[in-house]
Amino acid sequence: MTVVLIGLGALAVMESLTFYSLLFFVIGLAGFMFSEYLTHRFFFHLKAPSNPFFLKLLKRLHYDHHTDPHDLKLLFLPVWYSLPNLGAFALLFYLVSGSLGVTLAFAAGLVTMLLVYEWKHYVAHRPIQPKTKFWKWNKRMHLLHHFKNENYWYGVSTPLVDVIFGTLKDEKDVPTSETVKNLEKRGQTLSS
Repeated sequence: MTVVLIGLGALAVMESLTFYSLLFFVIGLAGFMFSEYLTHRFFFHLKAPSNPFFLKLLKRLHYDHHTDPHDLKLLFLPVWYSLPNLGAFALLFYLVSGSLGVTLAFAAGLVTMLLVYEWKHYVAHRPIQPKTKFWKWNKRMHLLHHFKNENYWYGVSTPLVDVIFGTLKDEKDVPTSETVKNLEKRGQTLSS
């Protein structure tokens, strides 16, 4: 994805950089934050589908990551998922804007925030201690999502969207979930 970002940056420079390029780059950053949150909450945490293909897809994209949160093979979004999503968002943005230059800037913002997301996700799941209080707190919020309750603290790249949608809670006010490590069991009765 870094190569994609470099390519987008080069194309944006060739297309000519303007104030609007910077504006739409920032819009791309914000667009990723909302897309990340909404995808994480409403797609990656779906009740397990009965269709074997979609179940396998969700297991690779997220369910298995909750089962084994520190497995590096499950930590990063696969390129086969990220690239088509980037392409779809960029195409939709181009169809709305009609401008290649601002679409390239928007797509560069999306990819930049994807890389921020991947780095912060990596730090959250590895034995790396952030230096500042804010980054320590941010790491803690993500780990609460994995080890306390999967229904809160969805934002990895930023807690801002959790604040907007009311899913940033004080951990003392949130019960421990029985399905936090097994998303396939969501919606099923766990008591036997």
